[in-house]
Amino acid sequence: MPTEFTPLSALIGGALIGLAATLLLWSLGRIAGISGILNSALEQRSERGWRLAFLLGLVAAAGIWFAFTHAAPRTGFPLPWLIAAGLLVGFGTRLGNGCTSGHGICGLARLSKRSLVAVLMFMGAGFVTVYVLRHVLGVQA
Repeated sequence: MPTEFTPLSALIGGALIGLAATLLLWSLGRIAGISGILNSALEQRSERGWRLAFLLGLVAAAGIWFAFTHAAPRTGFPLPWLIAAGLLVGFGTRLGNGCTSGHGICGLARLSKRSLVAVLMFMGAGFVTVYVLRHVLGVQA
């Protein structure tokens, strides 16, 4: 099954993510790593307000996008697989000391060697996963 190619929405989305990360760094001196923001919002009392606002903004932005574009999120994925995938992503962010947003957006922009290695590892794992699922196992999603 081919995937939909949407360069304009990808460009706009990427620009908005970059703008949000830049504004957070300029205004509060913080890196926009979502796993770190979520972890600190749950475990620490200090600076909880901006962290919760940032996370709420992520969810609200997705809701606004779906409301105005009449797009629908993808469905049909078995719940146990979604839970397992979420747990593996959470484990990976702990293991890699950060998530795709922290390493891929903010870390690479700061020319961090650690972030470059992390991005190469998780992108490589993604490529291998897609290849195995689609071309070895024949799974079409």
